[in-house]
Amino acid sequence: MPAPKREIPEGKTYDQIEIGDSAHYTRTITGEDIDRYAEWTEDYNPMHMDDAYAAKTKFGSRVAHGPIAMGMIAPVIGMNLPGPGCILMTLNAEFKKPVKPGDTITARAEVTAKHEDKRYIDLALRYTNQRGEDVIVGSAKVKPRVVK
Repeated sequence: MPAPKREIPEGKTYDQIEIGDSAHYTRTITGEDIDRYAEWTEDYNPMHMDDAYAAKTKFGSRVAHGPIAMGMIAPVIGMNLPGPGCILMTLNAEFKKPVKPGDTITARAEVTAKHEDKRYIDLALRYTNQRGEDVIVGSAKVKPRVVK
């Protein structure tokens, strides 16, 4: 079944973006999210899939695949900052703490630099859990929508 049609706003152009602009997205990670990601990627590591196995590790329970939380930056960049029409050039991440089923993660991006020569922006990325702890920190380079 195709996705329902949505009203898609225009993304910001390079000239519409200011250093300090920011956007965020929040979602609670579920066991179903982990199961779907495992099926899609065929990564069935027992750290992600087996409660009994994971309980015997230092984490004490299942943990989400790192790219699940990291991917939460997609709606931030692709739909908000800079938004539709942009191109992600690089994405870097350092995983600080595990994300477990039931954790509510907020992915944030903030514009830290603009590069006039190539007309792209740098974003600082920060992902926090419901306790305000950093679970991922990183950066991205993004080419905003180009207007002809």
